[in-house]
Amino acid sequence: MKLRFAPSPTGYLHVGNARIAVANWLLARRHGGRFVLRFDDTDTARSKPEFAAGIEEDLHWLGLDWDESFRQSDRIARYEAAAEKLKKSGHLYPCFESEEELRFKREQRQKQGRPPVYDRAALKMTPEQYERALANGKQPYWRFKLSMRSVEWQDGVLGRRAVKLPPISDPVLIRADGSFLYTFTSVVDDLETGITDIVRGEDHVTNTGVQIDILEALSGKPNMIRFAHLPLLTDAEGGQLSKRLGSMGLRQLRRDGIEPPALVGYLAALGSSQDPVAAPPAELAAGFTLEKLSRSSARFDPAQLLALNRRYLHGLDFASVRDRLPEGADEAFWLAVRGNLDLLGEARDWWEVAHDPIAIPAQPDEAEFLRQALEALPPEPWSEETWGAWTKALGATTGRKGKALFLPLRRALTGEEHGPELRLFLPVIGRARAAERLTRAAG
Repeated sequence: MKLRFAPSPTGYLHVGNARIAVANWLLARRHGGRFVLRFDDTDTARSKPEFAAGIEEDLHWLGLDWDESFRQSDRIARYEAAAEKLKKSGHLYPCFESEEELRFKREQRQKQGRPPVYDRAALKMTPEQYERALANGKQPYWRFKLSMRSVEWQDGVLGRRAVKLPPISDPVLIRADGSFLYTFTSVVDDLETGITDIVRGEDHVTNTGVQIDILEALSGKPNMIRFAHLPLLTDAEGGQLSKRLGSMGLRQLRRDGIEPPALVGYLAALGSSQDPVAAPPAELAAGFTLEKLSRSSARFDPAQLLALNRRYLHGLDFASVRDRLPEGADEAFWLAVRGNLDLLGEARDWWEVAHDPIAIPAQPDEAEFLRQALEALPPEPWSEETWGAWTKALGATTGRKGKALFLPLRRALTGEEHGPELRLFLPVIGRARAAERLTRAAG
């Protein structure tokens, strides 16, 4: 198997096209195949090198690698050769109509109750008319003559699919300036680089019918490539996700602190009945299959992703996060706070709570209890047993228990009502800071 991910370097990755990349990579690795990164940069006005570099960086961040990589802009000679082949076979034909003329034709057909399909008037052009147009300074653009048939294939996700070609306008494959459109260059690349399977979004189904027709015209062979189309993602409410990137862009998710294994695991399970598992791509490949995906749209729910990210963080050991924690953070700190994190960046907040001056909420009704707590504060060294011994002794002398015992202490020691387990967090705070905070809290 040989699969490809073919982003256009006109922007950065978002969760929709990242899902396509993940699916192609997992399938290729599961079957011992090859994975190709191809930049579809025929849109020279919008394609930028910095976007291409950013896409590579984001793929590496996800844990994806590739066996081959190339840019379409480096293969112009191959497209020219393929175009000549289609011209000679009569599949490509020149056109000179302006956009205004085409718009008028579409409007006329619609008024007549007919579909606004190109009427193939250019096919009736004589050689003399063609030469006269050239002599008058016009440059042709080239359309592909679609077959008058229904193209069918067995889709890897959607099942049997068919696209009727007669209601579709012959696609323009070459612009008047000689540049090539994606519909054509993709087919040439897929054919010449030996792609066996194409996995992409459901919005490409009609385009697949057209591309199969072009593919067969170039190769003379049917069914050369298997296709699978993933149903499009919706937001948590079932609305169209679209490219309202913002929070759905990989760069924003990365800045927010989402862990790559959580995102990859979530994207891999989207649309299936499987519970997502946060893991590096290499660990997910063996269990990934298109057969488990539903034909219905899949909901991308940031809350579910965050929950998966939380579970992943809670299981990480200190060595795997050491270089991303605040300077000075040790294993004791990490073990104390990891169970309270949604995002790794929140560890810095708890580092500041443990080590920096903090605001202590006023607790006038608890002043006497807090003074008793200060007097009973055990001497150092402290360990995980310190909190239990201290609070047990306080409970015995004050008669307090449960929330009445623990909540005033948490407020005084951390300034918060919720947070890390104090059995682990109290030694991180240390006796000197704990005593100072109790003193301030007691007034």
